[in-house]
Amino acid sequence: MQRELPLLREMIDAAEQAQILVAGRSASDIDADRRRRDALLWNFTVLGEAATLVSDETGARFPEIPRRSPARLRNRIVHGYWSVDIGVLHTTATDQLGASVQMLRRAATALDTGE
Repeated sequence: MQRELPLLREMIDAAEQAQILVAGRSASDIDADRRRRDALLWNFTVLGEAATLVSDETGARFPEIPRRSPARLRNRIVHGYWSVDIGVLHTTATDQLGASVQMLRRAATALDTGE
């Protein structure tokens, strides 16, 4: 359990950074900005990698923690980076990560306070 809290915090940070990177920008804006696009890809990769490292015990305790989708997206980015649809990443960051961050924060707080 000692490693779970840092993993959840890493997931929160990566998700929040992805949201910041797309805020107020279109998918085509991001696709045209190499640094921003690479940063977005990196943060989704970190989010997915950390999700794969969350223990099954923690996953069972907090089933609302997103684990499968971030891991699948990470694999898509890492193994098919040349054909990643930035529009999908933009939509994910804009429409889904906010709820994920809230769930991750609740789990992190519970672990941190020993609940």
